[in-house]
Amino acid sequence: MSMARAGTLGAALAVLLLGAGLPAWAQTRCGDHVPQARPQNAGRDIVGADLDAIQERGWIAFAAYEDFAPWSWEENGSVRGVDIELGRLIAEELGVEARFTLVAAGENLEADLRNWVWKGPIVGGRVANVMLHVPYDSNFACRVEQVVFTGQYHVERMGIAFGRAEYPEDKPVPAYFRFDTVGVENDSIADFYLTAFPGGQLRANIRRYPHMGAAMAGLATGEVKTVMGPLAQLEHGLTPELDVHSPPLPGFATGSWTVGVAVHFAYRPLAYAVDDAIVAGIGDGRIGEIFGAYGLTFSPPELR
Repeated sequence: MSMARAGTLGAALAVLLLGAGLPAWAQTRCGDHVPQARPQNAGRDIVGADLDAIQERGWIAFAAYEDFAPWSWEENGSVRGVDIELGRLIAEELGVEARFTLVAAGENLEADLRNWVWKGPIVGGRVANVMLHVPYDSNFACRVEQVVFTGQYHVERMGIAFGRAEYPEDKPVPAYFRFDTVGVENDSIADFYLTAFPGGQLRANIRRYPHMGAAMAGLATGEVKTVMGPLAQLEHGLTPELDVHSPPLPGFATGSWTVGVAVHFAYRPLAYAVDDAIVAGIGDGRIGEIFGAYGLTFSPPELR
């Protein structure tokens, strides 16, 4: 995972969840909303394709983040991850082949959606039919009219990984980090949260890594006593000597967030079909099995 991805996707998600830097009108659901520009005079090869066109040609294009284990990454020339398997499930439901493009995160989530869902990058490439692993926020959805946010499939939450031998009884919570070292992904939600912890009490014990895999490796070798980050990424890096839990986080406005997919606003029948496929996959247990195969805890959204 590149430092650029760590510093952009993590920071963008932190802005959504912590509310940092949002204008005042964005704090109220769709308050004082100003419509954005929509694509004009663009052919379907640029802005996507409708459901009939996808089924007629026999394949659907997905965009997924690169170097983003356990969600999406390339290994030995093949794409892997929970989001990749989810894309294949959607394609199977639609009766087409799944094709994937692994993309680098832009400077923020709005840039990613512009590049890979509704407009396309300035140089090279084209939009996908569906972008995977898009965090859902209702205020953000108001501001990005060009995108349909749908297919919510998992509730992610923050967690803390630790060595079983180091904490045989009480599991670590943020207050412990006044004395114990904690690893975080640089410029991530955990990094921002712990750095801003009241009075800056924890800053001396924060150790920053370029990505969660490196942080978990540091935990395994004893460089740090704990690691804080998204639960799935912590679980992906567990060894038999390590454990993880999700304690209450004081002062954390949103300790969990829902992940779904994004589709171009002009193709709502496609969005409905993708959502139906995900609902079916949750209902019959196939999506839960995908998470289990990667050793992850599956938390489906409560309201479907």
